[in-house]
Amino acid sequence: MRVERFSSIERVEVAAWRALEPPDFPFFDFEFLRALERSGSVGRGSGWSPIYLVCRDKAGGVLGALCIYLKTDSFGEYIFDWEWARAYHEYGVPYYPKLTAAVPFTPATGPKLLMRPDVSDRRAVTSALLDAAKRLGDEHRVSSSHALFLPERELDDFAGRGFAVRHSVQFHWRNRGYGEFSDYLDAMVSKRRRQIARERRQLGDEGLEIEHLTGAALSPEHASIMYRFYISTLDRKWGSPYLTGAFFTEVFRTMGDRILLVFARDALTKRPVAGALNFFKGQTLYGRYWGAAGRGGVRNLHFELCYYQAIEFAIERGIALFEAGAQGEHKISRGFLPSLTYSAHEIRHPQFRRAIEQFISSEKEMIAEEMTLYADHDPYKR
Repeated sequence: MRVERFSSIERVEVAAWRALEPPDFPFFDFEFLRALERSGSVGRGSGWSPIYLVCRDKAGGVLGALCIYLKTDSFGEYIFDWEWARAYHEYGVPYYPKLTAAVPFTPATGPKLLMRPDVSDRRAVTSALLDAAKRLGDEHRVSSSHALFLPERELDDFAGRGFAVRHSVQFHWRNRGYGEFSDYLDAMVSKRRRQIARERRQLGDEGLEIEHLTGAALSPEHASIMYRFYISTLDRKWGSPYLTGAFFTEVFRTMGDRILLVFARDALTKRPVAGALNFFKGQTLYGRYWGAAGRGGVRNLHFELCYYQAIEFAIERGIALFEAGAQGEHKISRGFLPSLTYSAHEIRHPQFRRAIEQFISSEKEMIAEEMTLYADHDPYKR
């Protein structure tokens, strides 16, 4: 086995990469990674410098890969380590650069150790990739290495290398075999069922048309409108845009079969009012970006476009899991239950390592208490 490094996904053979793409996770698809690069959303000046570690056999066949980024800040990660960086700074120790295995700007759980399905010795490929990542960190003299939003099955791979496993919480919706939206409502306690019905009924009087767009129905115009919605949301929240307009154009062009755009228009003028952009693949749907203009302040419009319409789509398609993004306790009453998410962190400085691992241990205890409290607000019938 040997591990090669590439600074661009376009230097990896497309067919070889296809064999590594996860069946239920679209964000490591060749098109998504290429769109991030081509649009300038990652690369020079972005704080995210991609390095693709590709493991090959003696014949040159691709066995596995690890997408890793050399980071010069902590923006766009959603697992917050700003306080760690501040503590390093106060003691005159550099925290950046660091290495991060993640999908940029995407708080979604998915595999980091990509593997060809027919690989017989997965442990050897995993070891080769993580050894290569360690050497990369040594060369760049990084303070630390991080793997974000790991699936449970990969935790032992990182923990066995001395990474500390950190817990976080998101709120996910799971399909319990519903045949239609009314089945989902019937599964809820009466208070929550009435709440959702009321929110949808109130929105029905606002003179809006709502549509689902995917595949060939998507156009460059839709990409441009959704980008404007994305920017408008950031402007209202005093945020900085991570993604460029070119990114939206590229993914709408190349990933339409994995995109669900929920669009609201004014019924009279047909002008776009709001939109929610989702990605889906296999058994999983991911809610990513939302935005509105003009009448975007319509009551309950966000809940309808970002949650209820996506749930309807998931039920229609038989999709098992809907991850609607980071944070949001308000999602519980709408059927999204708390779920642990995981990250792994290797801190190289011995004293900071001890302090951060103690913090992570205390944080886990706090989160465990929160999970117990959340159970008291389960919106589903016992």
